[in-house]
Amino acid sequence: MKLTQKETEILELLEENSRLTPQDISKMVQLSEEETIGTIKRLEEQKVIIDYSTTVNWRKVDGHEGVTAMIDVKVAPKRGTGFDAIAERIYRFNEVKSVYLMSGAYDLSVVIEGRSMSEVAHFVSDKLSTLDSVLSTTTHFILKKYKHDGKIYEQDDEDKRIVVSP
Repeated sequence: MKLTQKETEILELLEENSRLTPQDISKMVQLSEEETIGTIKRLEEQKVIIDYSTTVNWRKVDGHEGVTAMIDVKVAPKRGTGFDAIAERIYRFNEVKSVYLMSGAYDLSVVIEGRSMSEVAHFVSDKLSTLDSVLSTTTHFILKKYKHDGKIYEQDDEDKRIVVSP
């Protein structure tokens, strides 16, 4: 789909801050508010804009830390559907947050969230590994997030410059 420059500007603004109002966006891209609202609605209908989301640093909320794991999955693709059919079976699990087709040693990268390492292990051993097309998995637990989707989680605002005195 070919987008106009204004449509691209609107997407970039919303991607950076989905809380911007159509009024604010219209001023920034120099369109009328009605044109901006219409453009956003059309992009939503065409599934160019998928969703609006909030990034939460759950480590700062007591009792909600949870566990995030990245799982490398080697699969046997199916004739006629390739990797799509097995990827769809995997992304339908509630625990799964993301599924990506990858180049390299593994075919799919699956990101899941659970309440504990045991819950993630249960998902891998009882649900993911038992799928017919899955040949092998490698699980990596995320220990700490520094930056996610372009957002820095914790930044030390302390001045790190060396004090120089005459």
